[in-house]
Amino acid sequence: QVQLVESGGGLVQPGGSLRLSCAASRFSLDYYVIGWFRQVPGKEREGISCIDIAVGTTYYADSVKGRFTISRDHAKNTVYLQMNSLKPEDTAVYYCAGGRPLTSALMYTESEYEYWGQGTQVTVSS
Repeated sequence: QVQLVESGGGLVQPGGSLRLSCAASRFSLDYYVIGWFRQVPGKEREGISCIDIAVGTTYYADSVKGRFTISRDHAKNTVYLQMNSLKPEDTAVYYCAGGRPLTSALMYTESEYEYWGQGTQVTVSS
């Protein structure tokens, strides 16, 4: 069974850092786009970053640009989201997803992603 498993969430103080991992099993990430989304209770899920593995192109939402970095480890079949300068408004459940969006305009469209992880909680609080 194809799986994406997130890890690395937790509680961190404002200004701190966390690194989330998205590990894939039973499929190679090589020809997929991997996206990171987050959701706060009562709000819609928000796409924040993604990487087109085949070409290495990365995308960031304005809300995280300059603070978050997406990367991949080919050998570990894993994508990372390095989150620095965290703010309380970054508190959410973070999900990774794998898919093949047809165009760059669809990079944050949930329906373009066929595989989803279970989510990991990130809480930014003093």
